[in-house]
Amino acid sequence: MAYRVSYEEGLADAGDARGHEGVRRTEYFRTEYEARNRARQLLEDGDHHAVSLCDGSGTVLTGILLQLQLAAAIIE
Repeated sequence: MAYRVSYEEGLADAGDARGHEGVRRTEYFRTEYEARNRARQLLEDGDHHAVSLCDGSGTVLTGILLQLQLAAAIIE
């Protein structure tokens, strides 16, 4: 099963009236372990937002649900 991690690169500047958004990136991984590690890295870096993890069945984890899933993986 393939896993996909999507995110926006760079944080939007609140003072920028033009509302430019970051560049949307998508990375693909063979295993859930690799995808979770990448998602965790992106969240910990703090330079990316709108991080989501999607598996081959179409299940998408974002926001709090993604963070809870990553925390649960650490505990296991």
